[in-house]
Amino acid sequence: MLAWGDYAQPVPDGISALEAAPLTCAGVTTYKALKVAGVKPAQLVAVSGVGGLGHLAVQYAKIAGATVAAIDVSDEKLRLAAELGADIVIDARKEDVGEVLQRHGGAHAAIALAVNEAAFAAANSGLRRGGKLVMVALPAHGTIQVPIFDTVLRGTSVIGSIVGTRQDLAEVFQLHAAGRTKVIYETRPLATVNESMEDVLRGSVKARIVFDLGAGK
Repeated sequence: MLAWGDYAQPVPDGISALEAAPLTCAGVTTYKALKVAGVKPAQLVAVSGVGGLGHLAVQYAKIAGATVAAIDVSDEKLRLAAELGADIVIDARKEDVGEVLQRHGGAHAAIALAVNEAAFAAANSGLRRGGKLVMVALPAHGTIQVPIFDTVLRGTSVIGSIVGTRQDLAEVFQLHAAGRTKVIYETRPLATVNESMEDVLRGSVKARIVFDLGAGK
Protein backbone atom coordinates (compact mmCIF):
# COMPACT_ATOMS: atom_id res chain seq x y z
CA MET A 1 0.00 0.00 0.00
CA LEU A 2 1.03 3.63 -0.42
CA ALA A 3 1.64 5.68 2.71
CA TRP A 4 3.25 8.98 3.62
CA GLY A 5 6.91 8.31 4.36
CA ASP A 6 6.75 10.54 7.44
CA TYR A 7 4.42 8.06 9.11
CA ALA A 8 5.68 4.70 7.88
CA GLN A 9 8.56 2.40 8.79
CA PRO A 10 9.77 -0.04 6.11
CA VAL A 11 9.96 -3.71 7.02
CA PRO A 12 13.58 -4.83 6.55
CA ASP A 13 14.54 -7.67 4.22
CA GLY A 14 14.49 -10.99 6.00
CA ILE A 15 11.38 -10.29 8.09
CA SER A 16 8.21 -11.82 6.71
CA ALA A 17 4.90 -9.97 6.72
CA LEU A 18 3.55 -12.61 9.12
CA GLU A 19 6.32 -11.82 11.65
CA ALA A 20 6.15 -8.07 11.05
CA ALA A 21 2.45 -7.91 11.92
CA PRO A 22 2.88 -8.74 15.64
CA LEU A 23 6.07 -6.69 15.86
CA THR A 24 4.30 -3.53 14.69
CA CYS A 25 1.79 -3.89 17.53
CA ALA A 26 2.85 -6.11 20.41
CA GLY A 27 6.55 -5.66 19.72
CA VAL A 28 6.81 -1.90 19.59
CA THR A 29 4.33 -1.50 22.47
CA THR A 30 6.28 -3.62 24.93
CA TYR A 31 9.64 -2.35 23.71
CA LYS A 32 8.49 1.20 24.42
CA ALA A 33 7.13 0.21 27.85
CA LEU A 34 10.56 -1.07 28.85
CA LYS A 35 12.09 2.21 27.67
CA VAL A 36 9.54 4.14 29.74
CA ALA A 37 10.52 2.00 32.73
CA GLY A 38 14.18 2.85 32.18
CA VAL A 39 15.21 -0.79 32.54
CA LYS A 40 18.91 -1.34 33.17
CA PRO A 41 21.12 -4.46 33.31
CA ALA A 42 20.81 -6.61 36.45
CA GLN A 43 17.49 -5.05 37.47
CA LEU A 44 14.46 -7.21 38.25
CA VAL A 45 11.64 -6.72 35.75
CA ALA A 46 8.22 -8.30 36.28
CA VAL A 47 6.17 -9.04 33.18
CA SER A 48 2.55 -9.46 34.21
CA GLY A 49 0.72 -11.40 31.50
CA VAL A 50 2.63 -13.64 29.10
CA GLY A 51 0.62 -13.58 25.88
CA GLY A 52 0.84 -11.74 22.59
CA LEU A 53 2.58 -8.78 24.25
CA GLY A 54 4.19 -10.48 27.21
CA HIS A 55 6.16 -13.09 25.29
CA LEU A 56 7.96 -10.24 23.51
CA ALA A 57 8.34 -8.18 26.69
CA VAL A 58 10.19 -11.09 28.30
CA GLN A 59 12.64 -11.14 25.40
CA TYR A 60 13.22 -7.38 25.33
CA ALA A 61 13.85 -7.34 29.07
CA LYS A 62 16.41 -10.12 28.68
CA ILE A 63 18.09 -8.23 25.83
CA ALA A 64 18.34 -5.24 28.20
CA GLY A 65 20.20 -7.47 30.66
CA ALA A 66 17.44 -7.68 33.26
CA THR A 67 16.42 -10.56 35.47
CA VAL A 68 12.87 -11.37 34.38
CA ALA A 69 9.95 -12.57 36.48
CA ALA A 70 7.05 -13.73 34.31
CA ILE A 71 3.55 -13.81 35.83
CA ASP A 72 0.52 -15.59 34.43
CA VAL A 73 -2.36 -17.96 35.25
CA SER A 74 -1.72 -20.42 32.42
CA ASP A 75 0.66 -23.37 32.62
CA GLU A 76 1.29 -23.15 28.88
CA LYS A 77 2.19 -19.46 29.01
CA LEU A 78 4.43 -19.88 32.02
CA ARG A 79 6.27 -22.66 30.18
CA LEU A 80 6.58 -20.37 27.16
CA ALA A 81 8.04 -17.60 29.33
CA ALA A 82 10.65 -20.00 30.72
CA GLU A 83 11.52 -21.16 27.21
CA LEU A 84 12.02 -17.54 26.16
CA GLY A 85 14.42 -16.84 29.02
CA ALA A 86 12.36 -15.84 32.06
CA ASP A 87 14.42 -16.40 35.22
CA ILE A 88 11.43 -16.61 37.58
CA VAL A 89 7.91 -17.81 36.76
CA ILE A 90 5.04 -16.95 39.08
CA ASP A 91 1.69 -18.72 38.89
CA ALA A 92 -0.76 -16.08 40.12
CA ARG A 93 -3.36 -18.78 40.77
CA LYS A 94 -1.22 -20.39 43.47
CA GLU A 95 1.25 -17.75 44.64
CA ASP A 96 1.08 -14.25 46.08
CA VAL A 97 2.72 -12.24 43.27
CA GLY A 98 3.83 -9.35 45.47
CA GLU A 99 5.26 -11.65 48.11
CA VAL A 100 7.28 -13.66 45.60
CA LEU A 101 8.69 -10.52 43.97
CA GLN A 102 9.60 -9.05 47.37
CA ARG A 103 11.46 -12.26 48.25
CA HIS A 104 13.66 -11.52 45.24
CA GLY A 105 14.25 -7.95 46.40
CA GLY A 106 11.25 -6.35 44.71
CA ALA A 107 10.85 -5.40 41.08
CA HIS A 108 12.57 -2.32 39.72
CA ALA A 109 9.83 -2.28 37.08
CA ALA A 110 6.57 -4.16 36.55
CA ILE A 111 5.10 -4.14 33.05
CA ALA A 112 1.33 -4.64 33.40
CA LEU A 113 0.09 -6.50 30.33
CA ALA A 114 -2.65 -8.70 31.82
CA VAL A 115 -6.12 -7.27 31.16
CA ASN A 116 -7.15 -7.67 34.77
CA GLU A 117 -7.34 -5.06 37.53
CA ALA A 118 -6.20 -7.52 40.21
CA ALA A 119 -3.08 -8.25 38.17
CA PHE A 120 -2.20 -4.54 38.14
CA ALA A 121 -2.55 -4.33 41.91
CA ALA A 122 -0.53 -7.51 42.43
CA ALA A 123 2.32 -6.23 40.25
CA ASN A 124 2.29 -2.91 42.08
CA SER A 125 2.61 -4.69 45.43
CA GLY A 126 5.79 -6.37 44.19
CA LEU A 127 7.73 -3.16 43.52
CA ARG A 128 10.86 -2.30 45.44
CA ARG A 129 11.65 1.18 46.74
CA GLY A 130 11.68 3.52 43.72
CA GLY A 131 10.09 0.87 41.50
CA LYS A 132 7.84 1.68 38.56
CA LEU A 133 4.51 0.18 37.55
CA VAL A 134 4.11 0.68 33.81
CA MET A 135 0.49 0.32 32.71
CA VAL A 136 -0.03 -1.01 29.18
CA ALA A 137 -3.10 -3.30 29.17
CA LEU A 138 -6.51 -1.64 29.08
CA PRO A 139 -9.19 -3.39 31.15
CA ALA A 140 -12.61 -1.98 30.27
CA HIS A 141 -13.39 0.85 32.70
CA GLY A 142 -10.46 -0.40 34.73
CA THR A 143 -9.28 1.29 37.91
CA ILE A 144 -6.86 0.32 40.65
CA GLN A 145 -6.40 1.60 44.17
CA VAL A 146 -2.92 2.97 44.76
CA PRO A 147 -1.92 2.84 48.44
CA ILE A 148 -0.86 6.40 49.21
CA PHE A 149 1.16 5.61 52.34
CA ASP A 150 3.31 2.92 50.69
CA THR A 151 3.66 4.88 47.45
CA VAL A 152 4.95 7.97 49.26
CA LEU A 153 7.27 6.21 51.69
CA ARG A 154 8.70 3.86 49.07
CA GLY A 155 8.86 6.44 46.27
CA THR A 156 7.19 4.19 43.70
CA SER A 157 5.70 5.44 40.43
CA VAL A 158 2.69 4.56 38.28
CA ILE A 159 3.23 5.36 34.58
CA GLY A 160 1.20 4.84 31.43
CA SER A 161 2.79 3.73 28.16
CA ILE A 162 1.11 3.39 24.77
CA VAL A 163 2.56 1.93 21.55
CA GLY A 164 5.80 3.64 20.44
CA THR A 165 7.50 5.80 17.83
CA ARG A 166 8.81 4.99 14.36
CA GLN A 167 12.30 4.91 15.87
CA ASP A 168 11.15 2.35 18.44
CA LEU A 169 9.70 0.23 15.63
CA ALA A 170 12.92 0.52 13.63
CA GLU A 171 14.84 -0.81 16.63
CA VAL A 172 12.31 -3.63 17.10
CA PHE A 173 12.78 -4.63 13.47
CA GLN A 174 16.56 -4.40 13.81
CA LEU A 175 16.60 -6.73 16.83
CA HIS A 176 14.37 -9.25 15.08
CA ALA A 177 16.37 -9.16 11.85
CA ALA A 178 19.47 -9.87 13.94
CA GLY A 179 17.83 -12.99 15.36
CA ARG A 180 17.50 -11.59 18.89
CA THR A 181 13.74 -12.15 19.21
CA LYS A 182 11.23 -14.85 18.35
CA VAL A 183 7.61 -14.09 17.45
CA ILE A 184 5.14 -16.73 18.61
CA TYR A 185 2.10 -16.72 16.34
CA GLU A 186 -0.32 -18.90 14.43
CA THR A 187 -1.81 -18.11 11.05
CA ARG A 188 -5.48 -18.39 10.18
CA PRO A 189 -7.59 -17.46 7.16
CA LEU A 190 -9.54 -14.21 7.42
CA ALA A 191 -12.80 -16.18 7.25
CA THR A 192 -12.13 -17.38 10.83
CA VAL A 193 -12.12 -13.86 12.26
CA ASN A 194 -15.20 -14.30 14.47
CA GLU A 195 -14.03 -17.63 15.86
CA SER A 196 -10.56 -16.16 16.40
CA MET A 197 -11.94 -13.23 18.38
CA GLU A 198 -13.80 -15.67 20.62
CA ASP A 199 -10.59 -17.63 21.18
CA VAL A 200 -8.76 -14.43 22.14
CA LEU A 201 -11.49 -13.47 24.61
CA ARG A 202 -11.35 -16.96 26.15
CA GLY A 203 -7.60 -16.63 26.55
CA SER A 204 -7.00 -19.81 24.57
CA VAL A 205 -4.56 -18.24 22.08
CA LYS A 206 -0.92 -18.94 22.96
CA ALA A 207 0.37 -15.58 21.80
CA ARG A 208 -0.72 -13.94 18.53
CA ILE A 209 -3.03 -14.75 15.63
CA VAL A 210 -2.03 -13.42 12.22
CA PHE A 211 -4.58 -13.50 9.43
CA ASP A 212 -3.02 -14.75 6.20
CA LEU A 213 -5.04 -13.11 3.44
CA GLY A 214 -3.82 -15.71 0.98
CA ALA A 215 -4.92 -18.67 3.07
CA GLY A 216 -8.20 -20.50 2.67
CA LYS A 217 -8.73 -19.48 -0.94
